Formats: sequence, C-alpha cells, structure tokens
Amino acid sequence: MTDTSALQRTSVLTLAKGRAEHLSNVVRGLTRQTVMPHELVVGVMQADDYALPDAPFPIRQVKVRTGHELPLAAARNAVARAASGDVLAFVDVDCIPGPTLVKDYARRAAEEGGVMMGEVMYLPSGQNAPGWKYESFDKVAEKHSDRQGPPAGPRELCRDYRCFWSLNFAMRRADWDIVGGFDERFEGYGGEDTDFGKTLDHLGLPIWWVRGARVYHQYHPHAMPPIHHMDTVIRNSTLFAEKWGYRTMEHWLYAFELMGLIERQGDVIEVVRRPNDEDDRLCRQQSHEPYANTTRVIRLLQERRARRKLADDEAVAAMRAAQAEMRDIPARSATSVAAE
Repeated sequence: MTDTSALQRTSVLTLAKGRAEHLSNVVRGLTRQTVMPHELVVGVMQADDYALPDAPFPIRQVKVRTGHELPLAAARNAVARAASGDVLAFVDVDCIPGPTLVKDYARRAAEEGGVMMGEVMYLPSGQNAPGWKYESFDKVAEKHSDRQGPPAGPRELCRDYRCFWSLNFAMRRADWDIVGGFDERFEGYGGEDTDFGKTLDHLGLPIWWVRGARVYHQYHPHAMPPIHHMDTVIRNSTLFAEKWGYRTMEHWLYAFELMGLIERQGDVIEVVRRPNDEDDRLCRQQSHEPYANTTRVIRLLQERRARRKLADDEAVAAMRAAQAEMRDIPARSATSVAAE
C-alpha cells in the first residue's frame, strides 16, 4: 500500500436511491484502494439507510430531502457539506472505483486546482456479479464513443466547459467553496452539470481530464436521449437560458424534436405528445450494449427523416407528372378530332 503521508485526505461522495447492490460495489471498490479514502459520505435519497459491507474507513449516510424529482444538485451539496476531507471526490452510485482512484485524485489535487475528471469505462451486463475482479473488468470494459479518452500525459486541459461530467470528478475543498456548489434550482435530470461547468468557466477555474482515477460503470438499462426525463430536461434547459442567455442540452432537445415530441418556435418549446413504447424502444439501451448513445439515436432519426423526404419528393414528382398528363389530355383529344 502506498505511503499516504504526502497525500491529502480524500472524502469520496456518492448519491443513492435504490441501487443497493451498486452502492455495495462502490464500497467494495473503495476497500480495495491502494490508498484508503478518508471517508465515504452517501447522500441517501430514500426513507431507509443502506446495509453496507464493512470498510476500514468511516461511512456516513446523510438524508437528503426528496420530492417529485430527484434533488441531484441539492444532494451533492449536502454530501459536500458533510464531508471533512481536503479533496472531494464525487463518484456516481453506479460506478465502481478503480484501485488507484483515491491516490490519483489526491496527487492531482496536490498539483493543480480546479476540477479533475478521471477515466470512465463501461461494463457489459453481468460483469459486476459477486466475486468481480478488476482484471476481468479490464478485458471487457469499453470507453464511451462520445466522450474524450484519457490524455496522453498525466492531465490535459478541457477548453469547453460543457465537457464537465459529474459522474466521476474531484476538486479541492477550497475550490468547491469558491464555486459554491451546484445550483439547487436545477431539480431532476439534466442541466445541473453544464451549469456547474459554466460557473467554473465564469470563475476562471480550470477543468482537467486526468489519466487514471478510473471508474467502471455498472450496467443497468438506460435510455438516451432521456425521454423519460423530457419534462425536467425542458424545464432545466429553460432555467439555464434564463441564467446564462442560451439553452443547454441542445442535442437532447434536437432529438426530441426529430421524434416529434416537441416543437420549437423561437425560444418557446411546446410539448406535442408524450413518449410512447416505440420511442422507448428506439432510445433504450440493449443488453448487449455497455452504454446508451444519443448520437446513435439522432443518426437513426436523421436517416428516417431523409428517407421520408425522399419518399415525399418522389410522391410530389409523381403527382406533378400526373397533373401534367391530365392537362395534356384535352389538347391531345382536340388534335385527334381535327385530324378526323
């Protein structure tokens, strides 16, 4: 085990509602670290605490107020307030920390301020079964095709704040205090990450891709674009526009529009219909896919639209040809009569 004397105390933070086995795997991953975390703080978004595996570090469960929508922004702020470490490392509950996550984040935080985002690899279905081993993960895990890969060196500056992703990130407590946490007006799914990234950019705090600090995302059925969260995506996109002057999550909104779920008139978004089973099948992650992919869905929708347009163009051309032929019939008839 690595000497921890030169490393900062790292609090690992996560949020959970349901997903009991996923959370237990988070704990198991933290017990296998080359450097133990200072603590694990769990934001519990349900009535009952979790029964968790034993660990050689403190585990604290913090109750978070819940309503109709998951209070993700408020929950992250709550676990950060409860944490006592010098470094705050946020890991989603469906992610198993790789064995050097704590060490990597502590070392990077000692060198650089701002936000550090570690590697994310996606596991196929069944790979997180009891008795899992990191060696097995590394044989089958895949990188998300829409996310930037790890940098060639120890770190690389991300020059677009929209790259910020709360699934796996860490920062110094002092920098967290400068930012002030997540904007708790964002409730439910979508927008709070981009707003946090925009705030970092506004304050001049850098966002770093870092090599290492890996997590393994545990498979669970998911949909992208998130049609089951369409209402909160629209609401939070509107809130972002009110705050910063333009919308975010445009790729999801564009997909909703292609699907015929919404119409946009200037700055106004109108819901045309609710998602149905066909929409769910289109967006739903399949068991053989390690992750859901909005780009794949948009490409399919664009191809469908192109085929419809081609069919419409061919139908219009055929109709015009028929009309022209109809107009030509009287002329041909008159010529025939004159010839007789």
